[in-house]
Order: sequence, then C-alpha cells, then structure tokens
Amino acid sequence: MKAKLKFLTKQSLDKKIKTKWFKGVNIFLLLLFILLVNIDRVIAVFGGDFESEITIYVEDELNVYDEFNMTFESLSESLGEAKNYQVTKNKKNLEELKTELNEENDAIIVHLLEDETNYMRAEIISYDDIGTVTTQLISAAINSVKSNYAATESGLTNEQILALTSPVEVSTVLTNPDIENKEGQDIVAAGVMLIFILPCFFLILMLVQMIGAEVNDEKSTRSMEIIISNVSPKVHFLSKIFASTLFVVIQGVLLLLYGVIAVVIRNLIGGTALSAMSGDVTKELTEILTLVQDTGVFSLLLRGLPIILILFLLSFVAYAIVAGVLASMTTSIEDFQQLQTPIMLIIMIGYYLAIMAVQFDGSLFIEIASYIPMLSFLLSPVLYMIGQITIWELAISTVIMAVFTWIIFKYGLRIYKVGILNYSSSKLWRKMFKSLKAKK
Repeated sequence: MKAKLKFLTKQSLDKKIKTKWFKGVNIFLLLLFILLVNIDRVIAVFGGDFESEITIYVEDELNVYDEFNMTFESLSESLGEAKNYQVTKNKKNLEELKTELNEENDAIIVHLLEDETNYMRAEIISYDDIGTVTTQLISAAINSVKSNYAATESGLTNEQILALTSPVEVSTVLTNPDIENKEGQDIVAAGVMLIFILPCFFLILMLVQMIGAEVNDEKSTRSMEIIISNVSPKVHFLSKIFASTLFVVIQGVLLLLYGVIAVVIRNLIGGTALSAMSGDVTKELTEILTLVQDTGVFSLLLRGLPIILILFLLSFVAYAIVAGVLASMTTSIEDFQQLQTPIMLIIMIGYYLAIMAVQFDGSLFIEIASYIPMLSFLLSPVLYMIGQITIWELAISTVIMAVFTWIIFKYGLRIYKVGILNYSSSKLWRKMFKSLKAKK
C-alpha cells in the first residue's frame, strides 16, 4: 500500500511540477516580484526620473522666504518624498523667469503676495502639471507661513506668536494594565495578514482548482477505471491529497524565495523607491524588525509560529479532502466549478472576517468564528497576533481543525469510493447520502 501511495503521489506531483506551464508561471512570478520591488528603477529606465532635482523659485514680496524654505524642507523630509527639491529665492524679473519655463526646465515658481483681506495669497506657476504631492507640500508650507505672518502683522509679541503657532502636544493615557503597545500589535497583525494570510488564501484557491481538474481529467479519459483496478480508492484519494498539499507548500516556499531574491537584487542595484519604499531596503527592514521587537510581539510570533504552520497545513489537507470529494461526484470540470462555489464563499467569509478582526477589537462573533474549521486558519493567527486570543486558544483551534480533518476524511472517503466510478449525474445526491450511511 505504501509503495503504491508513494508512486501515485509522486506521479501526481510530477504532473503538476514537471510541466512547461509550472516552470513558465514561476519564471513569470519571479520576474514579477523583482519588477514590483524595483518598480522605481524600471520606470526610470523608461523615462521616469525619481532622482532629478526640481527647482522651486520663490518670488517673495512679504519677506518670508527664509521661513518658507525652512518649512518646506521640513515637510518634504517628514513625508519621505522621493524627489529632490531645491528652494531658491528668485533674483530675476518674474516675467522673464516665466518665459524660461518649458518642457526641459520643469522648475516651479511660488509667488507670495500681500492680501488685504487674508494677509497673504500665493500663486504656483509651472509649465506642466507638477503633481499632487508637490502641490500639497507647497500648499502646506504656504499655509504654515501665512499663520506666522498673520500673527506677526496682528501685533502680537514673539512669545504670543510662538504659543499660538506651536503644535498641540497630545498624549495617550491607557488605564487598562493589560494593554501594551497596542498600536504596534495592530501593525504586526497587518503584516501577518500580508505575509501569511493572503498567500494562503490564493494557495487554497489553487489547490481546489487543481484537484478538481485532475480528478475530472482522469474520469473523462476513463483512466480512473484502470487506476482503481490496481489500487484501492483510499490510496488513490490519499495520493491526490498528499500531492496537492505538497504542491501548494512548494509553491508557497517558492513565493517566499522570490521575495527574498527580489529584495537582494534591489540592494545590489540600489536606487530610490517610491514613497514607502524610499531609502535603503536593508535599513528599512532593520527598522521594521526593531519596531516589531519593541512592541513585544516578536517573541509572541516565534512562540505561535509552529502552531500557525500546523494549522495552515491541516487547512490545506482539509480543503484538499473537500475538493476531492466534490470532484469525485462530478462528471466534468464545469459541474465541479458549480459545486466548488460553497468552498469559495467559505474562504471569502474567512478572509473578510480576518480583515475586520483588526478593526472590531474584542468581537465575540469573530472570536467564536476563529474556532470554526475551514475558517480558523484565516482568523486565529490574526486574533493571536493582536492579543485577542492566547496561544492555548490558538492550539485549541488547531486541535479542532485536526479532528475535523480526520472526520471529513473518514466520511468523505465513503463518498469518494462511490463517486470516482460514477459517470452519471442522476440521483447523485441520493447515492452520496447512501454512501455516508454505509459501513466502512
């Protein structure tokens, strides 16, 4: 039995991996990861220049240039904008400077004027559209300068102006002694969803489609009869489960590897990133790891990671069992696509509940849903990372998932034995329920 199971599993896995489609898709995914991580460099090759310097000429009629320059630099640095700005005071005639603006000279003119009603007004002059980010930076700097200018013109003392324009100090006081670094935990929860939950979501969809296509292919070509005449339905069923689960695990590891390769390539070629990707990637990753460590959830993740991985693996097996049973009941891939709709709905419900778990902190409904098999692999890790359930409750979800997997395999096998050699859709549900009542 073991030899036949090993042979069928290897044959089924080879049919998925040793194909031109698998190699082609993974080459595409690797290139896609590299492209996404290095998107700024790619855009720069085709004409986008994120390192070019943009000159901002300030035509100052209010004698506030120094304050505008200091405020603008502070704002641009805090936002981490990838473009470089050079703010300079205009020493030419304004009309002459306007005539120099063209496609090659993407300079910007900021004209600051006095206004009798609102103290000051401003004009932003450029040849082409300067973009939303640059416009907002200039507007924010102008508004800040206006506040100080208006306070000065109103006759207030320097101390009064400082008190009026200084930002409000806001501190957060939490009286719950059990809450520690809640904001950091939420950040990590979002990271867990991105790193673990989203790939698993797509891998499950891939697994379900794969089993349905393979079983229906064997039934449509009548090769199923030859296989079952040499091995038992149980061995055949197990081979499909093992091969599909191994395939998605291998694909998941490859995706993780592609991400690492993309980051390494980015560090080798260097370059400026867009917005959140600005600066050196290694430095950013170090800062993120430091943040995770400071929040106290890094050790939490390490403690729960083995259980989370087991929960993911059990979920892959459970979905493979359900997909195999449904595929055995159908006679074509079109019929299977209709039957797999409930599986898709379950996955979507779990995925959206996992997203809402971060926002609806303490929701009893979501906590109960984290124990429900087929949903727990999406919900329990997120709830665990944001501190809504303990590691023991995470382990309970895993145990429930293990028991559920064993039960659906035991009774699903009975349906599978009847369904794989059934080529008629008439009275299919009656046959299915009858097979469930049959003795082992």
